[in-house]
Amino acid sequence: MGTRKADLAAPEDRQVLGRVPTTRIVGGVAVAYAASVIVQNAMFVGTGSPGYGDPLGDVLAYHAANRAAVAVAVGLEALNLPLLLLFVTGLHGLVRRRGAADWSRLAVAAAATFSAVSALVIATHIAVVLAADGKAEPTPAFELIWQLHAAVFALALPALGATCIGAALATHASGLTRRWQRLLGVAGGSSLILAGAGNLAIADGSPLVFVGVSGLAAWLVWLVVTGLRLVRGQG
Repeated sequence: MGTRKADLAAPEDRQVLGRVPTTRIVGGVAVAYAASVIVQNAMFVGTGSPGYGDPLGDVLAYHAANRAAVAVAVGLEALNLPLLLLFVTGLHGLVRRRGAADWSRLAVAAAATFSAVSALVIATHIAVVLAADGKAEPTPAFELIWQLHAAVFALALPALGATCIGAALATHASGLTRRWQRLLGVAGGSSLILAGAGNLAIADGSPLVFVGVSGLAAWLVWLVVTGLRLVRGQG
């Protein structure tokens, strides 16, 4: 009888034990993704990257003088995109087992959309760097590429906002995070969506972009806090 009870309990025990590594992996991916995005943005800020409202001459001079730094920064996107998709996919698996998969479906769909748009953001940024090579003065083609880059960046913000909101609501509904984390995620995601609604103004150099920056900061804080919580097996 004792052996039979142990056999009956074994599958459930194995299932419970299997959840712990998965939870920690998802948490580790969240932290790694946040760290990569922070490093990427720090490189742009540290090298004095121009804003969308700065004179085209400054934009041209920056990209001509900082080609190597920009190459590393945009290259990090090749790491960011798979990490984001791995995180939301793993998160969907975690919350689905807890019966709260509705909001995680939004996160997965929005993250896939954001990844596609982000690829275009980076592609246009690469085109800006290439167009700046050997130019003494900005050309109409350079201006067009820079404006396209700004416009695509602005349109990426709502997709990231929806990802943030979906992930925050899904993790809280499944008991993985606390109430304040849900509020942080929803507030950050809402800021990103609000900023994205003013995409024309952002592409034209409006300070509205800083609303999106605040939303991005909230999303990164949420990722780090939630990731560490999952790594510790809390929730």
